[in-house]
Amino acid sequence: MISDQDIAIRLIIGALLGALVGFERERQGQPAGLRTHIILVIGATLTMTLSVNIAIQFRPFDISGDPARLAAQVISGIGFLGAGAILRYGATIKGLTTATSLWTMAVVGLTVGAGHFISAIAATVLIMITLIILNVFEKRFIHAYVTMLVQVIADNRLHLLDEVNETLSKLAKLPGSPSVEKSNKSKKMRIQYTVRLSSRVSVEQVIDTVAAIDGVRSVKIY
Repeated sequence: MISDQDIAIRLIIGALLGALVGFERERQGQPAGLRTHIILVIGATLTMTLSVNIAIQFRPFDISGDPARLAAQVISGIGFLGAGAILRYGATIKGLTTATSLWTMAVVGLTVGAGHFISAIAATVLIMITLIILNVFEKRFIHAYVTMLVQVIADNRLHLLDEVNETLSKLAKLPGSPSVEKSNKSKKMRIQYTVRLSSRVSVEQVIDTVAAIDGVRSVKIY
């Protein structure tokens, strides 16, 4: 059986590995940060050590004892934490990377609990490389696009829609045609776009540029 001293050592190692990834997620302002990752890996590590000890402890009574039983429940059950880390802002979804790091760190905790320290450390190092170094690479060489909803309230006048289309197309990518609702009573129209905005263009720049068009009353971005 795994002794209490060995379990304590494995819990400390698991907590340190979880802290590395959790600190990076906390620094990025993600909902699941330092404390969440540490507690998650501690729980996964304890589950694995408990699973191993139970299988050994009750082996005389149950020949089919399987140390992977509790571990399997951790892998399948960690999904609810990952789902909680995924947030939706309008048409943009954030938190997918944090959700995957939570799931992977749970497996790292199980690995530490099983006593495979080198494998757990190697996996954590690879995760840190992916989160930090590749993040810098993406920002420098890959210009990411964020999908947003742009709502424009404007006067219902001739050619105004064309002006808004032309202005927005210079600032962002327009995947499809806008949704236009016109009101004959108020002589206003509501135009809604789904746009893909580059990280080089700020939301404020889009709002100010579109709002400067003659006849545009308000601009909102979701």
